[in-house]
Amino acid sequence: MNFPSHIPAIPVTRRGFLATSGKAVAGAALAGAISRPGYAAENNTLKIALVGCGGRGTGAADNALSTVGPTKLWAVADVFPHRIEGSLKALSEKHGGQTEVPPERRFLGFDAYRRAIDSLDPGDVVLLTTPPAFRPIHFEYAVRKGVHVFMEKSFAVDAPGIRRVLATGKVAMDKNLKVATGLMSRHNEPLEQAIRQIQDGRIGEVITAWAYRMHGPVGFNPRQPGQSELAHQIANYSCFTWLNGSFIVDWLIHNLDVACWIKGAWPESVQGMGGRQVRADADQLFDHYAAEYTFPDGTRLHAQGRHINQCHDFFGDVIHGTTGSALLGEGQSKPRLFRGYRQKPADMVWSYQGEPCNPYQREHDLFFAAIRNDQPWNETERSAKSCLAGIMGRMACESGRRIGWDEALASDLELAPGLENIGSLDAPAPVRAGPEGRYPIAMPGATRVI
Repeated sequence: MNFPSHIPAIPVTRRGFLATSGKAVAGAALAGAISRPGYAAENNTLKIALVGCGGRGTGAADNALSTVGPTKLWAVADVFPHRIEGSLKALSEKHGGQTEVPPERRFLGFDAYRRAIDSLDPGDVVLLTTPPAFRPIHFEYAVRKGVHVFMEKSFAVDAPGIRRVLATGKVAMDKNLKVATGLMSRHNEPLEQAIRQIQDGRIGEVITAWAYRMHGPVGFNPRQPGQSELAHQIANYSCFTWLNGSFIVDWLIHNLDVACWIKGAWPESVQGMGGRQVRADADQLFDHYAAEYTFPDGTRLHAQGRHINQCHDFFGDVIHGTTGSALLGEGQSKPRLFRGYRQKPADMVWSYQGEPCNPYQREHDLFFAAIRNDQPWNETERSAKSCLAGIMGRMACESGRRIGWDEALASDLELAPGLENIGSLDAPAPVRAGPEGRYPIAMPGATRVI
């Protein structure tokens, strides 16, 4: 397939932090956000605990502190002290007094999430932004303690984690707790408008979707002197499958989600392939994936993920309908619809013409407005299912098998069993390097995934 030459490269993301602050107006949901406290503290100030102080967490905290109505960063938690210090410094430069967290509420260690959440009152907010392996554990505890939750993608790394997240989401709904998730494309106004056009039949019936994330290598930091094996792996969480679920799960999830959103369905099966052809770093990453999903109506979604230098780069979704096509998704700031499939400028029939939208800010604007106005807000189920789509894709590519949706969801294989019992960075890591310093890599045809 030939893509237009003007397709942009990967944009700076929220987790690069503070490059662009949100000015998006969240619409009618924000009306009255200050005057109606809803399910929030009586003084109308929402206290925020940040669990995971890396780039993602710092960006999420910036968005949360930028919402309408009084907010205060109340507690922070991480396993690395330098991350806490760096996050507070960056946030204080923009938000000043909102970020004055005293030493006694700067929590360090694997139980820091509990102590940070325990310092909140019911109805306050926790931001869960650690590596995805820990998300089900932290989410469950937060809901048990009665606080509202923003959790970054991804939401689990295996099927047992997904089932746990789904169950916790139902408990949150029963307790009237609001849950927002980091699939920010769902709150990107240009993309929302484009998908409305597609679902209204502007390009006919959708027959095929392609989801892409292809760019340079995922970064890797060599192990530092004195650094434990577990600390090394967590510091490089994107490079270890037990921590992030793989590139197809934690990096391609947005555009898988967009394709399923457009279809209004979840795939019933997937088959695929992948491997590690170029990457030489001592980690677990495949450097390329290709997965073919089949929806219940027989139409297909093709997903490609690659992170290799000096290759064709593309980031976005391409959708084909019976009468036209679309170019959109994460990586495409200005969605376009076309008559036919060649996507030439002369054949463009629609493009977004509104004001720029910062979806990272907008998702928090809507979330905090729902808290203050006591409106329904729970994104758990669709987000967990988008994550499962990525997980079953990894299962298929790493094993060489065709994997069904129900089969994937029912799997009892955990990538890091006993994760809740880890007490310090000196504990054994869930995966170990072999005698030559190499970690186990999935082998299609041999690796067990169910």
